[in-house]
Amino acid sequence: MSLRKPIEFVSLEDYLDGEKESPTRHEYVDGHVFAMAGASDRHNLIAGAVYSRLLNLLGGGACRAFISDMKVMVDANTYYYPDVVVACDAPGGDRYTRRQPILIIEVISPSTERTDRFEKLPAYKRIDGLKECVFISQDQLFIEIHRRIDGDWRTEILTKPEDELLLDSVGLSLTLAEIYHNADIGPPPQV
Repeated sequence: MSLRKPIEFVSLEDYLDGEKESPTRHEYVDGHVFAMAGASDRHNLIAGAVYSRLLNLLGGGACRAFISDMKVMVDANTYYYPDVVVACDAPGGDRYTRRQPILIIEVISPSTERTDRFEKLPAYKRIDGLKECVFISQDQLFIEIHRRIDGDWRTEILTKPEDELLLDSVGLSLTLAEIYHNADIGPPPQV
């Protein structure tokens, strides 16, 4: 979750150096630094449910799962902190950033949805090796998967507890019931 009011103009070098020591996480877009706000219990439970399954699946292999504190470099001037990321690239000289994610998951809320959809999603889609970008609503049973197939992005929507989120990039399948198990999401509103 982020507050979309930039703090100040900062050089990339100052951002990267400062982020290692800062008690608050910040995202970086074209010299502007955005402080990250805390997340709700529901947000954490949903992200944690997916992360724990990814962590168990991937173990100590070449691909690793990270939760919320791993930066992803979109390009030379854009760094975000996805809620969950899977990357197969070695950390190299920077243990705080991954440059080649294959899977990005954002848990969205009303306060972050606009930024996630209209700023981050187009940016994430520019990452060459990214195979899937998943938006999980924290307030209702709703998952949106953006999947790269033969160079084109396709979207799939899931809304039922029995629907399966198939993460082809890592070979994992989760039902919405599993993802939302502890999140205390009620039934969808009746119309």
